[in-house]
Amino acid sequence: MDATLPHLSDAPFITDGGMETTLIFHRGLDLPLFASFDLLRKPKGIAELRAYYEPYVAIAEERGVGIVLDTPTWRANPDWGKRLGYSPEELDDANRTAVDLVAGLRETSTASILVSGCVGPRGDGYVAEDLMTADEAAEYHRRQVEVFAWKDVDLVSALTMTYAEEAIGIARAATVTGVPAVVSFTVETDGRLPSGQPLREAIEQVDAETDASPAYYMINCAHPSHFAAVLDDDGRWRERIRGLRANASTKSHAELDEAEELDEGDPDALAAEYVALKPRLPNLTIVGGCCGTDHRHIEQLSRAWVGAE
Repeated sequence: MDATLPHLSDAPFITDGGMETTLIFHRGLDLPLFASFDLLRKPKGIAELRAYYEPYVAIAEERGVGIVLDTPTWRANPDWGKRLGYSPEELDDANRTAVDLVAGLRETSTASILVSGCVGPRGDGYVAEDLMTADEAAEYHRRQVEVFAWKDVDLVSALTMTYAEEAIGIARAATVTGVPAVVSFTVETDGRLPSGQPLREAIEQVDAETDASPAYYMINCAHPSHFAAVLDDDGRWRERIRGLRANASTKSHAELDEAEELDEGDPDALAAEYVALKPRLPNLTIVGGCCGTDHRHIEQLSRAWVGAE
């Protein structure tokens, strides 16, 4: 079943949860360098990824909502691929296989599934480091975005962006290939990007330097308590935020990085915090999870969010 892109309707969507934390802590898998795409090397790994996605698809079917599924390619860019021993051609193959995996789920489901080519940061994802200019970022991410475009993904999602210039580069690369782009920033406990830039300024900068080409913006890999206060700052920038994929834990990025056990938080409490943000995010229609969340959190989110409509 085809689904209209989220920014073209007011229909509710869900996403999956914290892929890497689920695979490591719940399924006991080894993900070198936190790279889910490395599982695509073998049929058993592909089966594990399919099993990860299936509960989320089932929730979408049961609730009658659309679902945006990101490919397991958050680490599938040149620097991380090289560290894992991938040639550029092997990395292309992994990105293509990832799209095929998610597209295959759509073929056997009654849910309205959107295939999102996931583009992660060049760096760590928690720290703004080895900063690129927007032009450098466009060139760096161009090849992965082109592979996704050739595979006819519905959209490209730049997740866990730590500074504006990298987001600008990915948005520009997507514009050249003709695929809709989504930009998702992460923030620290003070509501600012790891670069120190306020969230509002980052969104406004990307819009200003890309002719507002991103289809919409998201916030991911942060707990609602980290950014709720900054959403009191009124303006059109808040209307550009359509998606939220929060962490289960209230811990900072530094604390999560050092944690040896998974902090799963409270699914009911997290859902309530999402609903509490509704008045400040009038266009928020996409709810999902990030680190520490799994299908239980998304189930509660879908129930609370649709019930709040």
